[in-house]
Amino acid sequence: MFMFKNKQRGQGMTEYIIIVALIAVAAIAVYQFFGQTIRNQTAGIANEVAGQSGGAAITAAQTAATAASGEGVKKGLNKYTNDNSR
Repeated sequence: MFMFKNKQRGQGMTEYIIIVALIAVAAIAVYQFFGQTIRNQTAGIANEVAGQSGGAAITAAQTAATAASGEGVKKGLNKYTNDNSR
């Protein structure tokens, strides 16, 4: 009976580790997708708080957001050609 309780405790810990790992993978994916936008927005806010113009950083954030939205387009092998002229 005592050994069974330890196995359940280990099972619970394993489940928590799996959940934390899934959250970490999701966070990494979101950061890679929106990372440049987040960095530029943070830089713009920091410049504004410091009393400087954050316009360049905000514009860069908008450009990065536009580029990131284009990444969601479905891509397939039909987009490749046999262009040997290079």
